[in-house]
Amino acid sequence: MTQTYFDGATAQPPHPAAQDAYAAALSEGWAGPGRLYTLGRRSHMLLEAARRSVADALGAAPDEVTFTSSGTQAVHAGILGVITARSEPGALAHGAVEHSSVLHAAQWHERSGGTSVELPVDRLGRVDPDPLAGVEDAAVLAVQSANHEVGTRQPITEIAANAEGVPLVCDAAASLPWEPAPAGWSVLAASAKKWGGLSGCGVLVVRKGTRWRNPFPGEDSSLQEAIGEVDVPAAVAAAAALRAVAAERDELSKRMRDLTDHLRREIAASIPEVELPGDPDDRLPHIVTFSCLGVDGEVLLGELNKAGFAVSSGSACASTRLRPSHVLQAMGVLSHGNVRISLHRETTEDEVERFLDVLPGIVADIRRIAS
Repeated sequence: MTQTYFDGATAQPPHPAAQDAYAAALSEGWAGPGRLYTLGRRSHMLLEAARRSVADALGAAPDEVTFTSSGTQAVHAGILGVITARSEPGALAHGAVEHSSVLHAAQWHERSGGTSVELPVDRLGRVDPDPLAGVEDAAVLAVQSANHEVGTRQPITEIAANAEGVPLVCDAAASLPWEPAPAGWSVLAASAKKWGGLSGCGVLVVRKGTRWRNPFPGEDSSLQEAIGEVDVPAAVAAAAALRAVAAERDELSKRMRDLTDHLRREIAASIPEVELPGDPDDRLPHIVTFSCLGVDGEVLLGELNKAGFAVSSGSACASTRLRPSHVLQAMGVLSHGNVRISLHRETTEDEVERFLDVLPGIVADIRRIAS
């Protein structure tokens, strides 16, 4: 059975532009870009061209852009590097619905003698536009551009204005395929696989004037040296995919919005006792999350998989650990029996209709067996 892939929020299918660029770069960019011989210089030229392309897409300067091995590494390096640059640790303030990489950075900071402050969100999953009111000695503020589980956008520009003087680290991984980077951040982190690049490539952008120091073992070197060796072909593929996605972003976002609006309406109408968390309007265009009362999320995922649909569960930020989603718990919504559908550039209307045809029956069968 051919599976219909509905997990684009985890990774988009590789963009054709990324596949072509990667194949071409493999033959020219495999040598170390820091070496002075001809092969190394070729790799260096490819890497610098990719850096310029990504910088242009993000409204940054090329020397502000660093390629990393993942979005997680970009988040960790961004947050911890800003904190390490301070003479005193200070507090890491972060939204309660951030990606787990931010939460892990907060735990690391606490073990190193610092403090962290979890900023609450409303029932839609949104941080207060003045999140640092009452927070003392904030060293860094980490707020994502939009939530990776429910799609709710955060008011980044307003938050940055209210938090003036405190570096704002923005995890923009979820939003970059669908809209330009927001304004106001000091540090931006992203993952290439979210926009059709390849796994194993992230992007970290540190604005000029933002103090950063290597938080990891090694010399107190520049950011690019501290991150380590770069996969040049993957960086070239990431840049090519981001450039292609930016060119088709408006049209694709509208098509995804139409499909997810249809999904939200039909799921609410066809399934009793269902909750669709997140902002229904001010959200990313490709994500629909729903929770079914009395339904085990892992069982629902398994039955949908048997029916030919690859979806993910928001009922566990890491489903292998069988923990309810910290995002949904922070929002105060139903956190069990949860499924996230996230579309991608290749998703068709027919695939969405097939999903809507089988979903009500699957939910009804699970409830009948459970009762």
